[in-house]
Amino acid sequence: MASLLIGADVCPIGENRRYFEMADVDALFHDLVPLLRSADLVVANLECPLIERPSPIRKTGPVFGASPACAEALRKAGIGLLSLANNHILDHGVAGLRSTLEACRKAGIATVGAGENLAEAARPYVCELQGLRVAIVAMAEREFSIADARAAGANPLDLIALVQTVRDQAGNWDHWIVLYHGAAEFRPVTPQVQRLCRFMIDLGATAVIVQHPHALGGWERYRHGYIVYGQGALVMDEEIYRSKPGFHEGFLVRLELQPNREAMMECIPFRQSKPPPGTRLLHGAEAEEWRQRMAQRNVLVSDPALVEAEWLRFCDEAKHDAVSGVLGHGRLLRWLNRKGWVERFWVGEKRLRGVRNMVLCETHRELLQTVFDRWWFRPGGTPV
Repeated sequence: MASLLIGADVCPIGENRRYFEMADVDALFHDLVPLLRSADLVVANLECPLIERPSPIRKTGPVFGASPACAEALRKAGIGLLSLANNHILDHGVAGLRSTLEACRKAGIATVGAGENLAEAARPYVCELQGLRVAIVAMAEREFSIADARAAGANPLDLIALVQTVRDQAGNWDHWIVLYHGAAEFRPVTPQVQRLCRFMIDLGATAVIVQHPHALGGWERYRHGYIVYGQGALVMDEEIYRSKPGFHEGFLVRLELQPNREAMMECIPFRQSKPPPGTRLLHGAEAEEWRQRMAQRNVLVSDPALVEAEWLRFCDEAKHDAVSGVLGHGRLLRWLNRKGWVERFWVGEKRLRGVRNMVLCETHRELLQTVFDRWWFRPGGTPV
């Protein structure tokens, strides 16, 4: 039996930064250290390029970067594999990605989910754990970090490519696990994300772990496998998120992998960066309250009808802001459109139908993606 321990986002920023730079493992991981060092393999998502000097790209959202020296803290903690398939790995362009790969190599930490081109980025990490061949597949939704055939970046979420990989290689694996950096931050599980995760279990994955939401999405046992819909950050002190409900909560996923594709999953709760530095396990009454709360959450995410109802409630609240985002509204127009006034009296139904068609029709959406990527922004967000 092999023990695989999976944590989500590690980002050496904020009040935690100096402890990463000093490689102060005890200050960063406290009573998690024995757990990390006892597993056959520990995996986490590095939500930040490790850079020698800043070279920030133009993008939406925050730009992160930390010293390559931070890799030593991760090595000392026992982390053996880092996923780089996320929306920040190209925050400092190709130079930042290359610096990250080199820092991890020097520290003896393997990486998955990013590379010099799409072929490298899409390559699964395969290792032998207690006599079992285990593969880790890492992929990210398309933001400003995605690789293509000729450009460095992260492995995109591409079901066709995944099916081809599974068809060609999974016969050599005893288990394969997907790290899916996607879904919306601090928002409910979407019906599409659930369908996607269940499809990957149907393909044969032992587990699918969603790592982007920064909040606890719950988990379900689906057929032979497990799906985690958001496990929170592992160590991340992001100033703009400090007041967000649930940001400081998280859990480790421990998978006990057995022959014949059998597995058992355990979720281990902690509180991170509150107070900083680092992450501390929950114990006693706190841990029990957390388990009861998550049990209720798990009932919801195991029922597609309840997932859809929760999603529709959220969409009803966010509908005007979502349309403003598509139409490129600035702060004033967003404010005017908070009750849909700009949509109704300026844009109008006919033009909105045209926007809908460009966004939702698959071929029209491919046209938009090609235009943006080839004529507006190169991979990594660099203006053309």
